[in-house]
Amino acid sequence: MRLTTKGRFAVTAMIDLALRQNNGPVTLAAISQRQQISLSYLEQLFGKLRRHELVESTRGPGGGYTLGRKASDITVADIIVSVDEPLDATNCGGKENCHGEGGRCMTHELWASLNSRMVEFLDSVSLQKLVDDQLAKGVVIENTPPVKKAVFAAPVVKQVRINAPNSVFALGAAFSKT
Repeated sequence: MRLTTKGRFAVTAMIDLALRQNNGPVTLAAISQRQQISLSYLEQLFGKLRRHELVESTRGPGGGYTLGRKASDITVADIIVSVDEPLDATNCGGKENCHGEGGRCMTHELWASLNSRMVEFLDSVSLQKLVDDQLAKGVVIENTPPVKKAVFAAPVVKQVRINAPNSVFALGAAFSKT
């Protein structure tokens, strides 16, 4: 079994988001900076998390991401499965054709049982538990005030006078005079 960076980063980013969402939507740029994860990689992961309704996005100034459900209703298995991370220790991907047409390998049941236990374990760990563990370790969440929208006066519009012909015909006439 291997858990690639895709699953690890998705879980890490979700913990970061859950820790900070009480201050409003959390930007991917902020998560990227804190967790040292590429912003473009986070954008890909959060697109998948959003499609699985684990996160919601808010556009515009002060926008970002919030959890799509309560942290206690999201499991680690939900996160990993949503980013297309396979949880499979078998050599055949669970298809029982470990040796091609030769059938299953002698250890197929062992690895299939491990798969079952992994999914069972990851399904028993909620995002809220991971957040609580981080808070118990003393993780400090910076209290950033919500982004205030700037109020701008109406823009000053100045007329610009251009001394140029205003049609194709006038342009042709201007060139014929020279």
